[in-house]
Amino acid sequence: MGSREASSDMIILLVEDDEGHAKLIMRALGGVEVPQKIFWVSDGKEALDYLFHHGQYGDKNKSPRPDLVILDLRLPKRDGQEVLKTIKHSANLKGIPVVVITSSKNKEDEMEAYSNYANSYLLKPSDFHDFSGLIEEAGSYWLIRNHQERVGM
Repeated sequence: MGSREASSDMIILLVEDDEGHAKLIMRALGGVEVPQKIFWVSDGKEALDYLFHHGQYGDKNKSPRPDLVILDLRLPKRDGQEVLKTIKHSANLKGIPVVVITSSKNKEDEMEAYSNYANSYLLKPSDFHDFSGLIEEAGSYWLIRNHQERVGM
């Protein structure tokens, strides 16, 4: 285990099936003054393939371990709750912060996400500027303010 070097990029895995939301999230995170690389996948199966280095993500240098996962709940192939549960039950991945960002106001979804050890549960605002602001705030917290050891696996 070692501390993250100041010059190395933070690795973010964005799991979002809506291309418009994904672009908005990536643009908003660009406003956070931390060197970062964002890897975007559009479904739950692809997220798990990335995290466990299966298929096209077999090369760990091309699919590095994320420092943060931003996860939508409503995903094709494997839903976000299943992805979250898999991450948090994996000895190698459970320490990665997972921020759930969803349009679901369903209290059961929120309770299930927290019972599956989500680090944060954010509701997507419908307003463009509010959405951007929320992502910038969350990005600033998780990438700058939150102390986290970077562990290479």
